Amino acid sequence: MANDYMKNVNLDSGYDVSALLGGSVNATGNMLSDYASIKNGSYGKLMKAYCARQEAEKKASASGDSAQKLTMMGSNADSLKKSAEALSDPGLWEKKKITKKDEETGEESETEDYDWEAITKAVKSFVDDYNAVVEQAGNSDTKKVLQNAVWMTDMTEKTQKLLSKIGIHIGKGNKLELDEDDLKKANINTLKTTFSGHGSFADKVAQKAGSISRAASVAAAEARTKTTYTRDGNYSDALSKMFSSSVDKKVGDKKTDKDKNLEAMQQAIDKIEERDQERKERAEKESEKADRV
Repeated sequence: MANDYMKNVNLDSGYDVSALLGGSVNATGNMLSDYASIKNGSYGKLMKAYCARQEAEKKASASGDSAQKLTMMGSNADSLKKSAEALSDPGLWEKKKITKKDEETGEESETEDYDWEAITKAVKSFVDDYNAVVEQAGNSDTKKVLQNAVWMTDMTEKTQKLLSKIGIHIGKGNKLELDEDDLKKANINTLKTTFSGHGSFADKVAQKAGSISRAASVAAAEARTKTTYTRDGNYSDALSKMFSSSVDKKVGDKKTDKDKNLEAMQQAIDKIEERDQERKERAEKESEKADRV
């Protein structure tokens, strides 16, 4: 009878039942030390209640984003952190000996100037990485990722006046738009202030990117080890669509436009917290039900 009962127990489920059963596993599969408890059904009830509670806890804490999606978010955030840190490299802002060629005469001359080609390339890489992170965060259903993205875009908006002086503007969907001609015409000291040194815009973005990466990494690890909650999966899709469509608006100079944009992001976070609370309450009810079994 013991062997018949154990056929119905999934040994690969991940549950540690040894402490509950009061016995140990040996090579022949004889796990139970108290045959009488099996015979009267008490072990079966205990196992059922334990598994139900464990499953309820997993459902309550599961992330709405897949591990693969979260891993990609973390990778993009790491890229943003690196491109932001590259702008803080002192060597990028030092004058160099540059050979220039006269297009009319073909004569070459050596002059000392900033490497505008390298600067433009570094800024463009930063803008592209920033936009990739903002876009993915807009489709995320992980609260910590969203929160850090909100803080980053809010900080960027507060720096908008400085950014506009170097050819960077906040456009549709909170993404950055770069005008390379204006960048090359910008005052070099303004560029250094924006991108170089502790506390600069680039330094703050690097910090936020690191926070997004860590949040995505933690959530990805949880997603790999916990059962995905699918009963209200449609809600996750609806949240992503709501968030994407809400932030996909032109951020103009009017404060009301910015407020609406940030409000939409905050609403997305509130929805996630509300969903988590509902899952928690549902888990508690399922646990209570399991206890009564």
